Parts: sequence; structure tokens; C-alpha cells
Amino acid sequence: MKSARRRSRELALQALYAWQLSGEGAAGLQTQLAQSKEFGKADSKYFARLLEGTIEDAGSLELLIAPALDRKLKELSPVERGILLLAAFELKSAPEVPYRVVINEAVELAKEFGGTDGHKYVNGVLDKLVASLRPDERSRPKAR
Repeated sequence: MKSARRRSRELALQALYAWQLSGEGAAGLQTQLAQSKEFGKADSKYFARLLEGTIEDAGSLELLIAPALDRKLKELSPVERGILLLAAFELKSAPEVPYRVVINEAVELAKEFGGTDGHKYVNGVLDKLVASLRPDERSRPKAR
């Protein structure tokens, strides 16, 4: 069973996909997705935080992501680009969410919505991002 936060991330990814293709703002995308049957099962506040924050910070997030890529950001599929933007936003702006959770959620989104091996690419890029965005958390030993 999917958690409310997982559903929030899925909806945010759908909205980011539409944003990349249409350029529509966060408010209009939120209104559209609020009408979907999945919206009631999502954490609507977290969804809004993810969507608004990712779109608002897209430029700076792209600058963070670019050095970890083996190609230009514009050459990624809209799904992979959306996942990376979303996860980069969470890594940067949601320190209460452990980085391992952010990466795992992004990988799961890539498996569900991305290309065949997109999840491997997303995992590798985010692993590099963690080193620069959360170096202290990464160096801590894993809790058992």
C-alpha cells in the first residue's frame, strides 16, 4: 500500500511532467491534479510544498544537478528530469526526510514511470548529489 507521501511525490511528478511540456504554473497544475481520484489519498500539503518549491527553485536545482550528469539536462526524458528535480528539491529543502528515503522514493518513481534502466541512472545521479547536499548525513553510520 502506498503512503500518502508516496502519492504526493507521484502527483508532483505528474505535475512536473506537465509543467515541462506546457509551462503552466504550479497553481493551475495543482487545480488540475486536485480533481484526480488519487489526490484524496495524498498528503496535499506535502504535494503543494514539493510542486511549488521544485518549480520555484528549478533554475538553482538544475545547476546543482548538472555536474552529476553525463549529458545535458535537456537531453534527459521529461520523467527522469522531473524525478531528479523533485528529489534534488527534497534533498535541499526537506532535511527532515532522510536522504536514503529521498533516493529510494525517486528510484521507485523511476521504476514506475521512467524508461527501462532510468532508475539506475536516477540512483547514480542522486548518490552524487547527496555528497554535496548532505555530506554530514551521508558520513553518519547507518542506523540498525
